[in-house]
Amino acid sequence: MGVWLVLAGLNGAMAIGFAAWGSHGVEGEAARWVGLGSQFQLLHAVALLALARFCAKRRRLFRPAAGLMVVGVALFSGSLYLKALGISLPIPMVTPLGGISLMASWLLLALAGWLACDHARV
Repeated sequence: MGVWLVLAGLNGAMAIGFAAWGSHGVEGEAARWVGLGSQFQLLHAVALLALARFCAKRRRLFRPAAGLMVVGVALFSGSLYLKALGISLPIPMVTPLGGISLMASWLLLALAGWLACDHARV
């Protein structure tokens, strides 16, 4: 559980820092990219916090969901922050790959919930 709590805390702190930078340090379209990146990062920091609790129970799908979430935030939000700095990435489609990783993490979480349900009562 510790590593996921550390990552949740770091993502939360980074999101707040980037939100402040987006509000005061950049303008125009760059501010929009930073704002979007920090919103996604903060939302997923909270989700990682919840997943940390589930990972402690050693459920088999929660750890991969948390891992995909960390990768997704790094790719999605990270690429937006770099774009706001004017840094072009040598690899195309990094932002969409991050979004796909985030969607996959949520789908794994949904699957874990489905498998945990008592389907006999449904």
